[in-house]
Amino acid sequence: MKTLRGIPVAPGIAQSSAFVLDQARERIARDNVAESRRAEEVVALDRAIEAASASLEADRQHVERDLGPEAAQIFDVHLVLLRDAALLDPVRSRIRDEGVTAAFAVSEAFHGLAERFRTMGSPIFRDKARDILDLERRILDHLLGRTRERLEQVTDPVVLLAHELTPADAASLSGEQVLAIVLEAGGRTDHASIVASAIGIPVVVGCGDVLGDVSDGDQIIVDGTEGLVVIQPDEDTTARYRRRKEGLERFRASVAPAGETRTKDGIHIDLLGNIEFVREIDGLLKVGGDGVGLYRTEFTYLTSVTEPSEDELCESYSTALQRLGERPLTLRTLDLGADKYTQALALEPERNPFLGLRSIRYSLQNLPMFRRQLRAILRASPHGNLRVMFPLVTTVGEFRQARMLLSDVADELRDEGHSVSDDIPVGMMVEVPSAAIMASTFARVADFFSIGTNDLIQYTVAVDRGNERVASLYTAASPAVLRLVKTVVRAAQRRSVPVSICGECAGDITYTMLLLGLGLRSLSLVPAQIPRVRELVRRVTIEECERLARRIGSLDSERGILKVLRDELIRVLPEIDGELIDD
Repeated sequence: MKTLRGIPVAPGIAQSSAFVLDQARERIARDNVAESRRAEEVVALDRAIEAASASLEADRQHVERDLGPEAAQIFDVHLVLLRDAALLDPVRSRIRDEGVTAAFAVSEAFHGLAERFRTMGSPIFRDKARDILDLERRILDHLLGRTRERLEQVTDPVVLLAHELTPADAASLSGEQVLAIVLEAGGRTDHASIVASAIGIPVVVGCGDVLGDVSDGDQIIVDGTEGLVVIQPDEDTTARYRRRKEGLERFRASVAPAGETRTKDGIHIDLLGNIEFVREIDGLLKVGGDGVGLYRTEFTYLTSVTEPSEDELCESYSTALQRLGERPLTLRTLDLGADKYTQALALEPERNPFLGLRSIRYSLQNLPMFRRQLRAILRASPHGNLRVMFPLVTTVGEFRQARMLLSDVADELRDEGHSVSDDIPVGMMVEVPSAAIMASTFARVADFFSIGTNDLIQYTVAVDRGNERVASLYTAASPAVLRLVKTVVRAAQRRSVPVSICGECAGDITYTMLLLGLGLRSLSLVPAQIPRVRELVRRVTIEECERLARRIGSLDSERGILKVLRDELIRVLPEIDGELIDD
């Protein structure tokens, strides 16, 4: 038995046989064709390109049906590349002029371009390299008469292991065929990770050399919550994970899927959803979500060949508002930069992108794009209960500039005859220590706060959350992080500013009582996590939670804090005991 730790992307537990997707790129040997056959070779290339385009379009329609139009936009990048004369004309010329085979010309051209992208360092260019190699594979499959994927021949459910997946590969997978995904490469915010997590199965990435330890048919346990991959588990481990999974399934079956969320002493708690796709709203409403606390709007930009138009954005935002009815939609403006660049922009990689031009800074330095998004947001505002939120605000000046721009755009739209809602709440993400420390000042200018714990933890404890070497240091149980959260909540309460919390800890029931005890009355989490958080809320009183928060405030170690939180959780929800990892 061997246990590997990676980066958790999508929660859950799965056990099945391993299916190793061998993605080694074979080098096509150079071979020449007679001059009389060169025209035929070009025709064969064009037919292969047409067939690859047809298969991509079929995948696009499949994904649009299952995951929605936003995810399907990934394929637009591939389809545009297959029509790119600058990429394909040199391939045709090499066949005609040098007499090489179409397969060799394609392999050389696509490998060369992918390698240039890989050496650029930025995550966006790595994604582009994957796109190029995926297209090469598709064209060569048709040129050489290969079956597209062994995966298509699999009949029993499997755990898929691979070095990496393209976003198109991830979007094409079925949750019935693939029970979990394990990748050697990648991070939480890679395009493939985002799409794979939308399928609803456990996903762990960044697992190093896992393929060197696994063969087809090996038994694999994937813990997407903790980021663990167990290879050939022994009987005790298998039994422990089986109990965890069964206990979790029993607990999920026992909790009410919807209904109002009140503590035992009658205090209402808002449970909002974090979404990236409009289609996720249907699932949110099924579990009784009170609205959307975080709508990440950048995915449309990340998966498009070009920047989406104002009309396209307006239609998407309007649809989201209409589906929610009177429930609030908290729409976060673009959170680009760092590890998330638009595919249409060939930006020079920054030395330290997480401390560079990202989020609201990026938007304020790309005003035409930012104004287009703000116009789309405001045009959609009459269709529902809209709230606008700016990401990663670090100074009061940034917030004031962004809010002033929003006001200017609203005046501009009204002058053009568009209807724009009055008094739209405008808030901010509190994601950096500077914003948390200055929360009392921000409370004078912002209509609401949303504490983004993922980045707040990263910047407070100086840990790259995508680096598995220091992943153990990344925890919401950090006393420093909890003190900052408390500071923000108190500042908001003094000014009667609504405050919510999003990020992974908002959906982790280990922290629910503590968050309530710190004064939070609104949590924004993954929709699938809402039922069990609601069940826990219904079993506690605010007095209990405040007593727990005071006790936690006296502790100085992450391990000690987690032990107290887990002990208290098991006391309130004894049936969840089997789901917790043994220390």
